[in-house]
Amino acid sequence: MTPRLVVFAGLPGVGKSTLAARVGAALPAPVLAVDTVDRVLRAHELTEPRPGVAAYGVVGALAEAQLAMGLHAVVDAVNPVAAARAAWPELSDRTGAALRVVEVWCADMAEHRRRVESRHAAAPVNPDWEQVVLRMAEYEPYVGRRLVVDTSVGGDPLPGILSWIQD
Repeated sequence: MTPRLVVFAGLPGVGKSTLAARVGAALPAPVLAVDTVDRVLRAHELTEPRPGVAAYGVVGALAEAQLAMGLHAVVDAVNPVAAARAAWPELSDRTGAALRVVEVWCADMAEHRRRVESRHAAAPVNPDWEQVVLRMAEYEPYVGRRLVVDTSVGGDPLPGILSWIQD
């Protein structure tokens, strides 16, 4: 099978990291999370003029290394704007990997808020609800081929996601 570059996108708290981890285990493939890289950079007091840019670059480089070996890679990132998303088709073209974007939503706003607040309470490094609402306002509509998954709908989305990835 052609290597797959699976990119998860969506606001914090919608369930994309959970789904990315499940997909990574099923493929199998490493899950490369922008949030993890960003936290490590901050822990080492590495700052940048535009926060997050370096983390996306590191994740892209790690994904490229996996794809160059003929392996799948799963990217877990908010991907809120077209500029952040542009790297993935370019990487797919450069490596010959098949790009599969999974945009994750939680249409039930009360449930979305509950998830965000419980994550923030457990680990304050996670954004709070106010920060997520600000990101909602900045989130640009996704244009292009992708699978949209609403995690507020009952049922397990994993079989459908895996089917779409392998298509």
